[in-house]
Amino acid sequence: MHVLVLGAGVIGLTTAYTLAREGHEVTLLDAEPAVARGASAANGGQLSYSYVAPFAGPGVPWKVPGWLMDPDGPLRFRPELDPHQWGWIWQFLRACNATTAAETTARLLRLAYLSRDLTQEVAARGVAEFGFAHAGKLVLQPDAAAMEGAKRQMELQAKLGSVQVALDRDACVALEPSLARIAHRIVGGIHTPGEDAGDCALFCEGLAAWLARSNHKVAIRLGLRARQIIRAEGRIRGVRTDAGVIEADAVVVCLGLGARELLRPLGQKVPIYPLKGYSLTLPVARYDAAPHVSVTDSASKVVYARLGGDLRVAGMADLVGVDPRLHENRLSTLIRQAREAFPDAGNWDGPLRPWTGMRPYTPTGLPLIGRSPAAPNLYLNTGHGGLGWTLAMGSAAVLAARLAGRAPPIPTDGFDPAAA
Repeated sequence: MHVLVLGAGVIGLTTAYTLAREGHEVTLLDAEPAVARGASAANGGQLSYSYVAPFAGPGVPWKVPGWLMDPDGPLRFRPELDPHQWGWIWQFLRACNATTAAETTARLLRLAYLSRDLTQEVAARGVAEFGFAHAGKLVLQPDAAAMEGAKRQMELQAKLGSVQVALDRDACVALEPSLARIAHRIVGGIHTPGEDAGDCALFCEGLAAWLARSNHKVAIRLGLRARQIIRAEGRIRGVRTDAGVIEADAVVVCLGLGARELLRPLGQKVPIYPLKGYSLTLPVARYDAAPHVSVTDSASKVVYARLGGDLRVAGMADLVGVDPRLHENRLSTLIRQAREAFPDAGNWDGPLRPWTGMRPYTPTGLPLIGRSPAAPNLYLNTGHGGLGWTLAMGSAAVLAARLAGRAPPIPTDGFDPAAA
C-alpha cells in the first residue's frame, strides 16, 4: 500500500518509519525545507513516560488567576476574536475534573509505556544517534502541600504501573548534587528512575537519514505544502500540492496545528489549539554544575535535560494563538530562572540558542490517533501537545495497527478521531 504521511516532525517521522518497516510504500511530505522544524525542533528533551497527566487537571482553574497575575508565571493568555479559541477553552474547563483527569492519565500512561519500549528499541538498534540517556527524572516540590499532592498522584500511578519514589530534600541533593544551590527552595521531590532523555530534532534527522538509505520504499519530499486533501466517491484519492497532485492509497495527517485547516473541508473536527513554549540550549561548562538527572521545577514549570554536552531548558505555556515570535520578556524570565537554579552550569551571558514553538494541544490532552470518519482511507495522528516526543513511537504503532486493520497493541479508547 502507498501511504502519504503529511508532516515531518517527530510524529510524522515515527509514523513513516513504522509504516515503512511494515512493508508499505511511504511518501513523507512537509512544507518546511528540513525535518523537525516545528514543535519537534527544540522541545524540553525529556522522555517523560510517567509524567503524562493532562494539563486539564481538577485544580488548574483555581491556579490560572495566580499564574496570570505573576509576571514570571508559566501561563500567558491573550484573548482573541476567535471562536475556536473560546470553544477550546470551554472544552478544556469541562475536562478539568478529577474523573476525566484520572481516565486521561490512565490512557496516556498505556500509550507512554508502549512508546518507552519502542523508543528504547530504536536507541538500542542504533537507528538514530540522538544523545539518548537513561537519565531518570526528579520533579521538585516547593512546599509540604505540593509534596502531598505529588505523593497522591504517585500512589495513583503506582496502580497503573509507574515505579516512583518520594525523596526528601537531602535525598534529592544526594541524587543530584547540582541542586545544592536551590535546596532551600524545595521540601523534596518525586524520582522516577525509568525516564529517559534525548534530542528530538537529532532523532528526527536520524530517522530521516535511515529512511533515505534503507531498502524500504520511502520518498521524503520537503519544501512542498499540502494544499488540499482530494476526496472522490467517498475515498481519498490524494493530496494537492504546489507541485501537483500526489496520489496515494491512504493518507495520514500528522501536521499538528496544520491539521485543522486541512481537514475542515472534509468535515473532520480537530479540536487543537497551540500552547506556545520556549526553550534555550547552552553548552555545559562545568560537568558537576549542571544536572545529570532530568529535573522539573514544579513551581516554575521549567524542565531541565542534559543532552550530551548541552543543557536544554524549557518552559512556558502561552495561550496567545499562532504567534511564532520570540518575546524577549518571556525568554528573559526563562534565562533568569535557569541561571538562578544552575548558575555555574554554563556561560549564561553567551549564545543560548533560544527557540519558541507551538505545541498542538487537545482540550483533554488526548491525541487523535486512528481512522477519520471523513473517509475510510484517511487517518489522523495528531494533537499530542507537549508529549509528542514521549508518545511518538507508541502513537505510530497504534496508527500502523489501525491502518492494517489489526488490533492495536494497547487499548485505544479516547483516541478515536470520530469522537473529536
